Amino acid sequence: MPAEEHATARPTLRERRRAAAVREILEAAERQIAEDGPAALSLRAVARSLGMTVQALYHYFPKREALVTSLVAKEYEDLADALQAALDGVPDSSDVPRLVAATEGYRRWAMAHPERFQLLFGTPLRGYAAPAEGATTKAMRRIAGIFQRELFDGFSREQLAAADTSALSPELLAHLESLPAEGPGELPPPAIALFVDAWGRVHGLVVLEVFGQTSFIGDGQAEIFRMAMAHMLQDVHRRIPAAVSAPA
Repeated sequence: MPAEEHATARPTLRERRRAAAVREILEAAERQIAEDGPAALSLRAVARSLGMTVQALYHYFPKREALVTSLVAKEYEDLADALQAALDGVPDSSDVPRLVAATEGYRRWAMAHPERFQLLFGTPLRGYAAPAEGATTKAMRRIAGIFQRELFDGFSREQLAAADTSALSPELLAHLESLPAEGPGELPPPAIALFVDAWGRVHGLVVLEVFGQTSFIGDGQAEIFRMAMAHMLQDVHRRIPAAVSAPA
């Protein structure tokens, strides 16, 4: 079979059955998290909810850590899909910046799935550590990539490298310069600093709302969030020069 045909070959019946079983297991794990919180997740409880023995479940996930990794990666991908859907829904005539629309998609997903949000960003599960450069890292980078693209859209690398981050120490900027290019290091150090600042402002407001800390605002929380995100975007763009002079 030619290589190109092999690469696009349809999965076998066994592979399709396994994929369907994995999806069903992950959905059952999501239901358990929604009912009892992330800390209560266990292979035995998931298996019981599906009418399986835990030994049968081991065929798909040999230990709890493997299930958690697959589940976390799925939630990151679902969140990334929500961000992209929010962007795809922005009409050309909209006066809402695309970055703001993306952050609102992030907020909506978190509010609709607070337990799944807590799995991703809440108290770390005891005894669990995500594998380095594994599926969870890849999925999280997709989310970061969406925000980076919209936050810095229209700016050249030279402009980002010249952004005003004068308050940062040379030691920190040197550390940011040393980050691997396949991760955060794909941006110039000043842009990394601006991105982390912006991310903290987005995520911080969402965390406050998900955990009920801003409930006193009532129905105005979405309005406050949009205002804060618009201000954040303005603050970031204000630090990036409109033009960069060519070296002499």
